[in-house]
Amino acid sequence: ELNSDPSVHGIIVQLPLPRHIDPRKVVEAIDPLKDVDCFHPLNVGKLLLGEPYLLPCTPHGVWQLLLRSGYSPEGKHVVICGRSNINGKPLFAILIQKKAGANATVTVCHTGTRNLPEITRQADILIAAMGKPCAITADMVREGAVVIDVGVNRVPDPTKKAGFRLVGDTDFEALVEKVEAITPVPGGVGPMTVAMLLWNTVVAAETQASLGRC
Repeated sequence: ELNSDPSVHGIIVQLPLPRHIDPRKVVEAIDPLKDVDCFHPLNVGKLLLGEPYLLPCTPHGVWQLLLRSGYSPEGKHVVICGRSNINGKPLFAILIQKKAGANATVTVCHTGTRNLPEITRQADILIAAMGKPCAITADMVREGAVVIDVGVNRVPDPTKKAGFRLVGDTDFEALVEKVEAITPVPGGVGPMTVAMLLWNTVVAAETQASLGRC
């Protein structure tokens, strides 16, 4: 119904879904032109081929954050910690493309990676998307690196009204004096994700209008 509604230009699926619902079937049911999260297999395939219709929101936000802060990944060694379909894999696909602002040498680390600190210390740009609080410590990052923290984790904190506080995947306080730049949590990548979702919605609306579907 939403696919055929000309007043609806974008559809997102709020993951994770309840266990009895297959997220793959739900995502594949969305019209690729209205898939503003860029989760549909057709859009993922276009991304890998370097011919994207839209870019996934958080990876796109990370890329724009780097470019607009003067830290282009072009020609740099980028190490991504995490291989999720939402963050790690799409970031890899974006940054390896042979185009201005990308064209990076990208290493993807994951739970099967051996000698993780040895690899992360080689990074010009380190992107932490592991879903594990404060997993990246100061000894794992070289001086002058640029660090993007994608993680959002709740840790108990009795001093907070909610009983918890939000932290990233990096030990921010230990890294902030050592690196060239680092994103905070919250307030770093999160707002960029929202901005890119709105970006995608506008692009989707314009595309559908050009096809006479609005």
